[in-house]
Amino acid sequence: MFKKVAIISSKKDLASTNIKEQLISIFPFKETELLFDSNKVYELKDNRLDAKIFTINSKLVNAENLDELIDAELFVFISKHQSKSSIPSLCIHTQGNISEAQLGGRPKNIAVSPACYLKQGLKNLNELNSINFDVVQEATHHGPTINKPSFFIEVGSTEKEWSNQKACSIVAVALMKTLRSVEPCISAIGIGGPHTTPNFRKIILNTNIGLGHVCAHYNLPDLDRAMIEQMLDKTTPKPSLIILDWKGLKHEKQRILKIIEEISSERNVKVIRTKDFKINP
Repeated sequence: MFKKVAIISSKKDLASTNIKEQLISIFPFKETELLFDSNKVYELKDNRLDAKIFTINSKLVNAENLDELIDAELFVFISKHQSKSSIPSLCIHTQGNISEAQLGGRPKNIAVSPACYLKQGLKNLNELNSINFDVVQEATHHGPTINKPSFFIEVGSTEKEWSNQKACSIVAVALMKTLRSVEPCISAIGIGGPHTTPNFRKIILNTNIGLGHVCAHYNLPDLDRAMIEQMLDKTTPKPSLIILDWKGLKHEKQRILKIIEEISSERNVKVIRTKDFKINP
């Protein structure tokens, strides 16, 4: 469990601003004398947690190398989620680019994904979801690039939801519950399926497995051995499983399977398919 946590908010992000205000309102964060990017820094410190809220003036996806500027063990980006579907949602994921960098970060470079924090965060969002939003762990996507464990926790998907104070308070409470108490989990990475990872979600919520990085079907053509190894190396705790959404691998099945079998043999990582989990709907 990480004690020293940096929570990153952006003035360019309405949901981020509202989640920050909920954190400060609900929890005993105190204004400090510190400034970061000319903005006030808030701190909550006790024997279990030393969390600071930092506000930046740029977009979160472009906040490169924050780990070189802020001393923390874990970085959490409180953010808006935006999608073409406009479905009201509460989301969590680790950032990174499995292929080219279209929205911050660097090409074929991913952050360090704390699988058990993502699992706990998804569970807390799901349990606190009194407003009937979708609760989703997304596949790995977008920037920024940092080298410490990190994740995004978000409200989506339109300005209506970003302004929804109840949704923002749910994210704030879910985040603090997660930071204060994370259950150990079996760490895994996931490959295949849609961006919203519905088949992986069932596993996360109904077993003791947590997923770090997930490669969705649209990134499969760019998924090579080096990237799969990076997904394993940049998920913490060290993954013991690679879970395949078999149908979601589409026409890349055999190519991916060949690479996975080689890696699993060398690294002693077990390969399993989502359909092998017997989970009631």
